[in-house]
Amino acid sequence: MNLKDKVVLITGASAGIGLACAELFASEGAKLILAARRENLLIDISKKLKEKYGSECYNMKVDVRNRKECETAINNISDNFKSVDILINNAGLARGLEKIQNGNFDEWDEMIDTNIKGLLTFTRLIVPVMIEKGDGLIINVASIAGREVYPGGNIYCTTKSAVKTISRSLQIDLNGTGVRVSNIDPGMVETEFSLVRFKGDVDRAKKVYENFVPLTAMDVAETCLFCATRPKHVSIHDLLIMPTDQASTTIIHKK
Repeated sequence: MNLKDKVVLITGASAGIGLACAELFASEGAKLILAARRENLLIDISKKLKEKYGSECYNMKVDVRNRKECETAINNISDNFKSVDILINNAGLARGLEKIQNGNFDEWDEMIDTNIKGLLTFTRLIVPVMIEKGDGLIINVASIAGREVYPGGNIYCTTKSAVKTISRSLQIDLNGTGVRVSNIDPGMVETEFSLVRFKGDVDRAKKVYENFVPLTAMDVAETCLFCATRPKHVSIHDLLIMPTDQASTTIIHKK
């Protein structure tokens, strides 16, 4: 499917997988709605994509955890961006590796509100537009953590398992509407993920990816692009993408 002038809304677009998706979909001629909290980064990204690809970008400064803020932001999208063709629910994070009995309630709320409720909010607000058109694609970026639990992953794994369940539920609920849903589960991807999880501890974050080759954000973005460019009669329901040296959440070959 040709993506020229298709409107693509990407959450978590200021870094990592979201930023890589913005770059890749811009290169295909898509019009982009870039949603993230860090407006200064969005401004810079939009400028660069405009210079490099001539891309039309609409910046949406929003915290996906704040439903009212999301509603207002989506209702105020300019007319030439309102008809969203592809929604990439990418915004997500992990906090800590504590056992449940030692867990931090605030960190639990942050993960649940971002990874589950934020995804649901954007989906609920955008899907009716797609149904009305009889066409559209939702790409939910989940994780291998939604398939396998690992020590200390408890709540993060729970949220990503929920994303997988939401994706499957959407595939059933939207059957017959022409709207497709793809769930993508990446293994270890070297982005800001570990830096966020460990609250800016650079050394600890770097150790996660030492001595093996993890996925890059662009690897996952290319998978999203593959889903988005299939013919309309083809729906990629569920994909697992892993580094060659990662066999499971806990089995990683490090040299």
